Amino acid sequence: MKTVKNYWIRIVICFFLVAPIYAAAQSVVRGLVYEDVNQNSQKDRREKGIPGVAVSNGLEVVQTNAKGEYELPASDDQIIFVIKPAGYYLPVNEYNLPQFYTIHKPQGSPNLKYKGTDPTGKLPRSVDFALIPAEKKTDFQVLVFGDPQPYTQQEVDFFAQGIVSELEQVQGVDFGLSLGDLVGDNLDLFSPYKQAVAPMGIPWYNVMGNHDMNYDGEADHLADETFETHFGPANFSFNHGQVHFIVLDDILYPDPRDGRGYWGGFREDQLQFIENDLQFVPKDHLVVLAFHIPLSEPDGGDSFRDDDRNRLFELLKDYPHTLSMSAHTHLQRQDFMTAEQGWLREQPHYHFNAGTTSGDWYSGQLNEQGVPISTMRDGTPKGYAFISFSGNDYKIRYKVAGRSPDYQLEIFAPKVLEQHKRTSAGIAVNFFMGSERDTVYCRIDNGEWKRMSYVNDYDPSYLHLLHEWDFTEKLLDGRRPSNPKASTHLWATGIPNNLEPGDHTIEVKVTDQFGQTFTQTKRYRIEAR
Repeated sequence: MKTVKNYWIRIVICFFLVAPIYAAAQSVVRGLVYEDVNQNSQKDRREKGIPGVAVSNGLEVVQTNAKGEYELPASDDQIIFVIKPAGYYLPVNEYNLPQFYTIHKPQGSPNLKYKGTDPTGKLPRSVDFALIPAEKKTDFQVLVFGDPQPYTQQEVDFFAQGIVSELEQVQGVDFGLSLGDLVGDNLDLFSPYKQAVAPMGIPWYNVMGNHDMNYDGEADHLADETFETHFGPANFSFNHGQVHFIVLDDILYPDPRDGRGYWGGFREDQLQFIENDLQFVPKDHLVVLAFHIPLSEPDGGDSFRDDDRNRLFELLKDYPHTLSMSAHTHLQRQDFMTAEQGWLREQPHYHFNAGTTSGDWYSGQLNEQGVPISTMRDGTPKGYAFISFSGNDYKIRYKVAGRSPDYQLEIFAPKVLEQHKRTSAGIAVNFFMGSERDTVYCRIDNGEWKRMSYVNDYDPSYLHLLHEWDFTEKLLDGRRPSNPKASTHLWATGIPNNLEPGDHTIEVKVTDQFGQTFTQTKRYRIEAR
């Protein structure tokens, strides 16, 4: 009898031990996606649920039923989010950050140097998402920032004065996106960063960068705790027009090779999310991926885990229209990825490694605003990009901060030459959005157009800026720029000095990969002895 009694005691104990695990495994989140016609972020009686909208827990992706209802598995460390369909806008908060998610961390974030999420408690009975009906359109424009990356409040002010001030209440742009490194390791600057971005007056999405991480997180999935608290999920997607955007954290931290530093790549759960997400994306739509570390590995480096890039390309192989974007390098590059890099389609995959809003980390002399000019090491001035979408097609145009939109290239040439005397001088052109695929022509005094030669070299205009710091005999305001990096968008040709004495005009014409044409002129003088 005693043995039987002990047996049942053990059964009861096991039940109570296992029951919570079983309950957690069976835990679900339910909710509704609805049209918030009056934009009060509450489901009113006459507002209808929206069928066929994708919702995710960061891994699984489901669609709402005919009533707009969804159901997903839930764990104790997840963010539940709606994947915005085309034809709708998301509510935004006071910083114009889209509100499309609910953080579910019953115990809150671990105790970290920078604060994460407070305990959220149990899931509500219904986790609902409001969508604001909008005009369906296929043509729209997006604003893209690379690396604001302020390390101090002063640099947040430089970002606000040098970039955001010229974009306040920007018109003709549906939303913006920062490609990571929102701040420079000091995560207390997330709030000033949000305040700096808000005056642009458009919805603003954010990618996580390596300088946005909780370095004291013990595992990769804990490195984004503070980022999540301020900006929501580090991995999510949304639709706009005929474009499907996927935003990803592509920083593996700590580096799985040695447990120190970081490496570009994806976790298995991220790749599963992409696979689950793409099942609801039509094959004729443009898929745009945004992350921080480039997929490309120039100069034979090993900055991205090859297996992860190959897995990503396998998931994209049935999509003929793709674009990926990154920042991180504080250079500007146009990369075209082929079978050599694991791409599985005949048409190369275009990867845009964007220039940065911080330029060369806020270095260089101060301009008339009191803001560092901060030209990047490849000669690209600091700035941002506009992407114009039309259906599943697009064009990208770079905008140099503080300059006219027509300023797309810099011509370097001597100011004066001696007539008929042999010279090593020449003309160099840095087309900031250029690649070897573009054509660059030059002519003198309305003469014959001659094609310039693509070169991989230091930009002489940047060298001139840098050398001012080495030859000056008085202290300059600001900070010496970084040493140069070979430019991937530089062209060169000779300069004639066999013309008549006097002023002459150099004219340069560029046609880029999108069919856009830009021209610029510069004058030089010939003197006879």
